[in-house]
Formats: sequence, C-alpha cells, structure tokens
Amino acid sequence: MMLVVITTMLACTAPTPDALDTSWTLTWSDNFDGASGTAPDPTVWVPDVGGDGWGNNQLEYDSDSLKNAALDGDGHLAITALKETVGSNAYTSARLTTRDTFTHGIGRYEADIQLPAGKGLWPAFWLLGTGIDTEGWPICGEVDIMEYKGEDPGTSYATVHGPGYSGAGGISDGYDLTDGTFADGFHTFAVDIDPDHLAFWVDGDRVQTVRRGDLPAGTEWVFDGDWFLILNLAVGGNYVQAPDDSTPFPATMLVDAVRVYDRTQAVP
Repeated sequence: MMLVVITTMLACTAPTPDALDTSWTLTWSDNFDGASGTAPDPTVWVPDVGGDGWGNNQLEYDSDSLKNAALDGDGHLAITALKETVGSNAYTSARLTTRDTFTHGIGRYEADIQLPAGKGLWPAFWLLGTGIDTEGWPICGEVDIMEYKGEDPGTSYATVHGPGYSGAGGISDGYDLTDGTFADGFHTFAVDIDPDHLAFWVDGDRVQTVRRGDLPAGTEWVFDGDWFLILNLAVGGNYVQAPDDSTPFPATMLVDAVRVYDRTQAVP
C-alpha cells in the first residue's frame, strides 16, 4: 500500500466554474499499491459493515471480508459484489469510508475507476459532510461525484444533496460516453468544491456546475464544511433496477487511484 502526501504544484491557469482548471496542489493520494489479496490501508479505508439497505433498499450485505474489498496486486483496489447469502441479504459487497480517518474541505476530489456492467449494479464514489452525526442527513450535505446504473453502462451521474434538494430531488446531471461503456476501462471522475460552486468532471469534460444561486428558493448551501470519502458497490436499491439472472457475479469495481487537491490560487 502506498499512501502519498505531495506538495508539487500543478501548472496554473485562470480557473472558471465551466472549464477544467489546473490551479491545484495534490496534497493526498492513495495508489493502492500492495500485494494481491491484502486489505487497503486500514488507517485510511474502514469498512462500513451492514445489510439494512442503507436507506435505499439496497440488497447487499456490506462486509469487512477480503473477498469483497482487497488489493489486486496490480495497483488497484477491487470492490467485489458476490451472489452469496448473509442473513436476509442475497448478495455481499463492500462500502469503504474515511469517516474517522481522513477528512478535507474545499478542494478537488478525484478517482480513476473502472465500473462493472450489469443490471442492478450501483457503484459510487461520493462524499458526506462530517456533520452527519450531529446534524444528520441531508443537512450535512452529500456530493455524489460518480454514480452509475449497471444496466445503463454508458452513462454516469453527478448529484448534490442538501436540505430541500435531496433524494430524488437532488440536483443531478448525467454524462454519456460517445463510445463504449464505463466497463471498458478506467475513467477519471472529479469534483471541484469552491466557496460558491461545485464543478463535476468526467475525463476532463464538465458534467455540471452547481452554483449557490442554482439552489431551490429558500434552501441552504451546505458545501462549506469538511468531507469524508466513500467508495462502494451496491446491489439493487431505489436508484437501479433489481439484479436478475443476467447480472454477472462476481462483479468488480476497480479503483486505480484516489486523489485530493488544494487550490493554489483563489477563484476570481
């Protein structure tokens, strides 16, 4: 496992909310280097264990087993969903979080991920506000950098949730590949969180920009605090169709790297 803290400055250009800018300093990353079958760094990635549906009627039991989350020996984290029964859950998978290990505020959050195709598969790379314990959801804020429906493998989604714009009412937009699917290789998913906007990207193309003024009237901007990271592969749930005999298991979400940046210059 290689966890990297870097202070190298990237080349700077004048940032705008609608164009990918490079005015960032990489301050933290995990490249998932390590032996095959070993756990991702336990001082960073902690399994959320449970099978109660996570408020979305998900069907999987998320475990702390290496069968469901382990390094593959080629520099990737493999989160694997299996068709196996644990209690009332017909599937197992994993949900890894930095809730008690690493948090960050204003910045860029980015990951290189290859996604599995298949009906009912629901991988995600997302952030929750650290106020989840004291304020609850959605007041804490949620930033879904990447969500994806395995039955629609050429499209990914970026969404923000807050009080008055959460759940099915979250502010969301999709990104369609012009060729192939997200299962064909790795793609880079990112969000820039600045004081007055969030900009979402796939492979350097803008998915959407959400500004303070875009929020529904009378609602609150809740994106100024600190965040923890979550990587997970759900099976079934409110967001996707139910898996069936066509769904391939094992199904694996491969993560090549996760990176967090600070801005090297203020947004004009």
